[in-house]
Parts: sequence; C-alpha cells; structure tokens
Amino acid sequence: MTLPTEAQEAIRSFGISIEDYMLPVHGRVPQIQILDEAGSLRPEDERGSAPGHEYPIPAAEDLLEAYRRLVIGRRVNDQNSALVRQGRMAVYPSSHGQEACQVAAALCLGAGDWMFPTYRDAVAVMTRGVDPVETMTLFRGDWHGGYDPHEHKVGIQSTPLTTQLLHAVGVAHAAKLRGEDTVVLAMCGDGATSEGDFHEALNFAAVFNLPVVFFVQNNQYAISVPLAHQTVAPSIAHKAVGYGMAGERVDGNDAAALLAVLDRAVRLARAGSGPLLVEAYTYRMQAHTNADDATRYREDDEVAAWAEKDPLKRMREYLRAEGVLGEQTETAFAADAEETARQLRDGLGAEAQPDPQDLFRFVFTEPTPQLREQAAFLAEEQAREQSTDETTGEERRA
Repeated sequence: MTLPTEAQEAIRSFGISIEDYMLPVHGRVPQIQILDEAGSLRPEDERGSAPGHEYPIPAAEDLLEAYRRLVIGRRVNDQNSALVRQGRMAVYPSSHGQEACQVAAALCLGAGDWMFPTYRDAVAVMTRGVDPVETMTLFRGDWHGGYDPHEHKVGIQSTPLTTQLLHAVGVAHAAKLRGEDTVVLAMCGDGATSEGDFHEALNFAAVFNLPVVFFVQNNQYAISVPLAHQTVAPSIAHKAVGYGMAGERVDGNDAAALLAVLDRAVRLARAGSGPLLVEAYTYRMQAHTNADDATRYREDDEVAAWAEKDPLKRMREYLRAEGVLGEQTETAFAADAEETARQLRDGLGAEAQPDPQDLFRFVFTEPTPQLREQAAFLAEEQAREQSTDETTGEERRA
C-alpha cells in the first residue's frame, strides 16, 4: 500500500502496522470511551486504548469549558424547538442528545481552521463563535445563510446531503497549495455516507493527502432509515481503510473522549499525515425535524435507553466527583445559557425588514447589464410608491 511519507512517519512513531493505524479500535472494546454512562472514569484497559489509539484525558479546564458549552447547547436546542412551535422559525433539526459532538467539533479547531457543518449542527456553529441569531436565520427563511463564512471560517449549514464535504475538501486543497496552516473539519451524518459525494470527498482528500478530518455523527437514523439498511460494514469508521486513511470510532455521548479523539485527529492532519475519518456513535433523541413523526419508525424503549446515556449528565457527574464543578459555577453556566436563549427569542421574534434591492445586489460580484436594468426599474417603482404614500398621507392630514 502506498501512503504519503508523512503518514508513514506517523505510523512508525506509533510502532504499529499500517493496518493497525488505519483500522479503528477493535476487539473487546468497540469504541474509544473515557467516561462510562454514569460519568465515572473507565479503567484504562476499558477505554479502547491500544498502540496508535491512546488518548489522554483532556485537562480539567477544557472539560469544564466543554460542559459550559453543553449546557448552552441543550438550552439552544430546547429554545429553538419552542420557537418553531411559536411560528418564529420554519423548521429546526434538533441536536438534542448530540451536544457533545457539536461542542467537541468546534473546540478542537484552531482560529485559522475551517468547519463545514450540516443542517443539524447549529450548536457547533454557535460554539465556533457565530452569533446565535445569525446562526438560526437560515431556518427562519430570511437573508441567505445568516452569517459571513469567511469571517468565522464556518461554511453555511448545508441542507443537501454531503455537498459540504466537497466544499471542505476544496478549501483544504486550496490551503495546501497556498502553504497555509489550515485544517478542515467536515461534518456529516450517517445517512450522508450513502451518498456519492461522500466517496468522492474522501477519495480526493486521501489521494492529495489533504488536512481534512471527516466527522460522522452516526445518530442511527437517516430520517426514518436505520443504519442497517445503509451499510453492513462493521462500523462507518471502517470505511476509512478503503481510502487509505485512518479511521476511529468514539462514544458520541462522551465529551471527554470526543475532545481527545478529535484533538489528536486535528493535530495529525495538521502535521501532514493526511485525512482521517472519525465516527461518533450517538443518537438523535428527538424527531428528524418538527415535520417528522419519529414514533413511526422507532420504539419508545429504544429512546429511553439512550436517554440514560445523556452527555450532559455524564460530564456533570464526572466534574462534580472531581471537585471541578460546584453550585456557583453551575448557576453561572445556566445564566449563560439563558442569555443565549434570550438572544434567540428577541432576535427571531423581531420582524425582518427585507430590502427588495437585495434580489439583485448579491447575485454576481459584478452585476450584469440585465440585472442593473431590472434593479433600476424596481428602484423607480419603489420611489413612485413612496411618493404616492407621502401624497396620500398629506391629503389625510389636510
């Protein structure tokens, strides 16, 4: 097997074979997990650790910040779901139960790195630093994607499945050609791995040895289609081997494990070892969107079982046991979450004031003659209507 020199050097540094490097952790422990479902630290030999798959526990301050973001993320999910019911948003794909994936995805990146999210990754986008109201503007139906991708180095949340992976690979390729120190995190769900764009993105990234971390949130269902109807591979992470890249599987409800795995994946990609595929094994607790009836394709017992694996509860119990999280800090985090919820309520509750000229202003960098003509015609109509309104108003006052 031919691998880039940088990847071969990384493998040699682990003292393992190419196969052991590329294959996700396997054997008695099927995924990387640092905290068990009760929030207790697992014994070292039960974390999935193996040569080339060794992950130290993140620093306490990093875990505390991750927990703060988890609290905010859960409140964001609940608030956005309420805003949909109130008619302030058209649709919302909740990541309730997947907040650990969302938070870790954003926190593992450096300031100069890029993130390409899916439609379900609003919490990750906010954690990256995008204004909450701008993040949710897309789901309200207002003003394009709501935020400037270049300002935050966050692609617009993608509704078509998997198209963002190709965009991510393109940015990584451009960064490599320019000699920039940039890692790209490309996010998708388990359903997206059945799309052709998934294959094309991974194959191109591997062939050109690009600094991309493909992060798959396997939440068990592509809308109503279970994973078993999409693939019979041992795991999604195993698919990495076919592209000549390393794959890893991690407990998607264990924020500590996610931080450790994604942090190392980003470091390896930055060092030139090529792209990596990380699968987070998690669960979508709520419906696909507010337009979905999840009770038609899954049982309540299944949902209840995953509720016991709540990432917030797990991290809270661990931090409390370690003496890192106290009541005062919990109160402060809750206040941060409520402030974010208030911003969402106020921002999405305000009536938008669209400018009709935006129909022409942002189509091309340099407007065509036809667009200029149409824009001028509309401007004349607007001026005529305004003049008529002002005249009518004067007549009424008289």
